[in-house]
Amino acid sequence: MLAITKAKACTLTDEAGKTYIDGIASWYTCVYGHCNDYIIEKVYAQMQQLDQVVFSGFTHEPAVQLSEALIQILPSNQEKLFFSDNGSTATEIGIKMALQYHFNKGTDRKVLVAFEDAFHGDTFGAMSVSGLSVYNGPFEDYFIEVERIATPTKDNITTILEHLEKRLQQNDIAGFIFEPLIQGAAAMQMHDAGGLDQILALLKQHDVITVADEVMTGFGKTGKYFASDYLNEKPDVMCMSKALTAGLLPMAVTSCTQKVYDAFYSNEISKGLFHGHTYTANPLACTAALAGIELLQSFEIQASIQRVIASHQKFNDEIKDHPKVLTTRQTGTIFALDLNVKMERYGNLRDKLMQHFMDQGVFLRPLGNTIYISAPYVISEAELQQIYDAIKSVLDLV
Repeated sequence: MLAITKAKACTLTDEAGKTYIDGIASWYTCVYGHCNDYIIEKVYAQMQQLDQVVFSGFTHEPAVQLSEALIQILPSNQEKLFFSDNGSTATEIGIKMALQYHFNKGTDRKVLVAFEDAFHGDTFGAMSVSGLSVYNGPFEDYFIEVERIATPTKDNITTILEHLEKRLQQNDIAGFIFEPLIQGAAAMQMHDAGGLDQILALLKQHDVITVADEVMTGFGKTGKYFASDYLNEKPDVMCMSKALTAGLLPMAVTSCTQKVYDAFYSNEISKGLFHGHTYTANPLACTAALAGIELLQSFEIQASIQRVIASHQKFNDEIKDHPKVLTTRQTGTIFALDLNVKMERYGNLRDKLMQHFMDQGVFLRPLGNTIYISAPYVISEAELQQIYDAIKSVLDLV
C-alpha cells in the first residue's frame, strides 16, 4: 500500500515526495481536480454555518439548493430526489424503488433484469444485479432473483428484443437496471444507445421500472451531463454518486419520476420507502456537490471536456493500428484500449503493467488487458501526453 500525503489538481504525491498524474480521477470522482479551490472555499464557508443535522424531520438550504440544481441538469422526466451516502447505496435504493413500486401497487413482480458483466456495487441488492462473480461468489445463494441479457449491438438487438417480448408475457419482471453506454468494471465495455433505447421502450410498455446506474457515467464523463442524455427513452430512476461531490465527501442521490414517487405516496406508512442513513444529505457534502455542478456548467470546464475528448481521439489515431493493440474505444472523456495479450484480471502481468505506469509517474489501473483513462477534466495537455507516452511505452513491454 502506497502512502499518499497530498493531492492537488491532477497530481498525487506520496510520502517520499514522488508525484503521479491521477489518470482515473481516483475512481472517477475528482473530475474538477483534487482539492479544488472553489469547492473548498464553498465547503469551508458552510462549515462555519451548519456541519451536520439529521435529515429526518429537518431540511436545510444546501440540500434544497442542490436539489434545485440537480433537477435543472437531469433529464426532464426526473422529478424527485432521494439522498443517501455512496454509489452502491444509490443503486440499492433504485432496486428497492423498482421492487416496492410493484409491491405497493399489488402486483406480484419480484424478478429484475440486468446486463451480463454488470457491476452495480457491493451491498446485497447491488451484488444481486451485478454479473462479475469474481466479487460476489460467496454471497450468491442469498441474492434476489435476476435474469441477464446481453448489452445491445446492431447484430444482437433483434434477438434481445424477441427474448424480452416473450419473457415479459409472464408479467413478473419488476425492473431493469443498467449502466448506460459504458460498463465500467467490465473493463469499460461500451454499447449502442440506439439498441438501449429499443430495450427501454419495450420494457416501459410493460410497466417495468428502468433504473440507470449513472454512478460512474454521470457529471460530464460521456461528453454530456449524463449518459442518459444520449437516450430518447429516459429512465424511470437514476443513480448518482462519485463525481456528484467532486471527490471531496461521500454522498449519493437516487432520482425518480413522478410516476414512481406516486406509488409510495400514501397514508399507509408501510408504503413509504424506508431507507435512511445518518449522514444523508449532509450539508457539507451537499455544498460540495452544488459547487461541483456550478463548475460542470461553466464555460471553462465544458471547454476542457471537449479538449480532452479531442486529445483522446488524436491519441487513438496514433495507436489503434499498433500490433499490440487489439481494440480501442471512446465515449466522451473515457478512453480504453485492449492489449493483444492474454492476462488475468488481477494477475502478475497486470500488476507489472500498473507498476510500470507508477514508475512513469502515472496512476492508471489496468483491468486485465484493458487500459483506460478517465482523468480529471482540468488535466493539461502536457499531463495527458505523459499518460499517452506511458501507455505507448507499455506496448513495447508486453
